[in-house]
Amino acid sequence: MTERDVLIIGGGPAGLSGALVLARARRSVTVVDAGEPRNAGVDHMHGFLTRDGMPPARLLETGRTEVRGYGGEIVEGTVARAEEGFVLTLGDGTRLRGRRLLVTTGVTDVLPDVPGLRERWGHEAQMCPYCHGWEVRDQRIAVLGTSPNSVHQALLLRQWSPDVTFVADTPPAGEDAARLAARGIPVAPGGVRRVVVEDDRLTGLELADGSVLGCDAVFLAPTWVPKAGPLTDLGCETGEDGFVKTDPTGRTSVPGVWAAGNVVVPSGQVVMAAAAGAMAAAMINADLVEEEVTRGLSVSKSRPTSLA
Repeated sequence: MTERDVLIIGGGPAGLSGALVLARARRSVTVVDAGEPRNAGVDHMHGFLTRDGMPPARLLETGRTEVRGYGGEIVEGTVARAEEGFVLTLGDGTRLRGRRLLVTTGVTDVLPDVPGLRERWGHEAQMCPYCHGWEVRDQRIAVLGTSPNSVHQALLLRQWSPDVTFVADTPPAGEDAARLAARGIPVAPGGVRRVVVEDDRLTGLELADGSVLGCDAVFLAPTWVPKAGPLTDLGCETGEDGFVKTDPTGRTSVPGVWAAGNVVVPSGQVVMAAAAGAMAAAMINADLVEEEVTRGLSVSKSRPTSLA
């Protein structure tokens, strides 16, 4: 069985950032990556200083090269099971053991059942105004009322375009309606039948009454489902939303297990996930140092005292 100082599950920005910090700290580290990045359908990522506009695949390729340059190992595969003692069994039967574990497995975006929406996800259909608002500035934007945060999302997007329409099965009422009106955002009631696509590009939404709302971009808040299998296998405490509970450094309720990135904060941008991975890695290394110091002190105390 392969034994390493740290095993990392997930090779996205959080996992690779953590691996880089640990490898540079001269720790033996293995990253297990299933090759299923959350932003695989996106052509470019934004808001990452010095990396703005870079294709996500290039970021991962660059990160893997940097990690390997310091002796880190990248293993392509999935984790079938995580056991006590930080033993991972991969899908092909390979078994790995680590002294510490960092889980950066991310989240699944579950979209509403609107025909054609999945095919445009990551293109004209997006989630984050800060990631993609600039690219659709001054265009026609529709915001789907899919969550309690949707009104806030629409209010934000009005910053990028004067043409924002809120689309919901049930029109907002009370304060939400007043806030939308205050930002000059009309409401198209009745929900969406399907996404209208022409020449491989979203051009509108067919509404429940059969009319078509012309738009160039759609924003929505998907339902987030954490890929938390290894964390639940090990008994890490989760909240009512199913996401693992951590302290600010990514430490979970199980000693020796950290989590970082979208598996903890699903709304975090790429740069935030990378920062969280680096923070968790530094704390993991510090934890290993304390373990080694304690072991050294124990050995010193167990040695017989020589007589002068």
